[in-house]
Amino acid sequence: MAVKKATSVAKRDVPPKKAAQTKAVATKAAAKTTTKASATKAAEGRKARVAESSASPTAQPQRLRVRENEKPWTVKELATVRAALEADIVRLQSEISAAELALAGLMLDAGGGAGDDQADAGTATFEREQEISLANNARDVFEQSARALGRLVDGSYGICESCASPIGKNRLLAFPRATLCMTCKSKQERR
Repeated sequence: MAVKKATSVAKRDVPPKKAAQTKAVATKAAAKTTTKASATKAAEGRKARVAESSASPTAQPQRLRVRENEKPWTVKELATVRAALEADIVRLQSEISAAELALAGLMLDAGGGAGDDQADAGTATFEREQEISLANNARDVFEQSARALGRLVDGSYGICESCASPIGKNRLLAFPRATLCMTCKSKQERR
């Protein structure tokens, strides 16, 4: 009974503005926890996909097709490509996590703009859109790298997805995520 009285007295003594601020702080804290948990879960899913694709042994050099005027892939060349793709994947995972956390912080601050002028609101919107763009770009490149690593493992690496011709070792050594030969890429860019 005394606890109920103390609670009701405390509720009456707290100004409505202070109660609203306390509720807003609690809501933001809960949202941050939820956002961090979802970012962690997404990162774990990406790590699982990468581990799944890199768990297989290295593809055999003789399995990968090359152009007529090129020498077959060597183990060293394949190791270089694989290391570049794996390094990209690790780097991109950290970039995606950082961008998701930054975006979550910007989204939480979006509602606190009471009294801000239009320039401040525009700047906040610009920053949110920039973080969204950076996160989406990092996700796209991550998916391309993971897909290239999977193709390296299954032996289809270096084959153009459009015409099924070999892409070319020099192109792949320069850009390991390439999926189109130069001819098909030129056609695609002209469209």
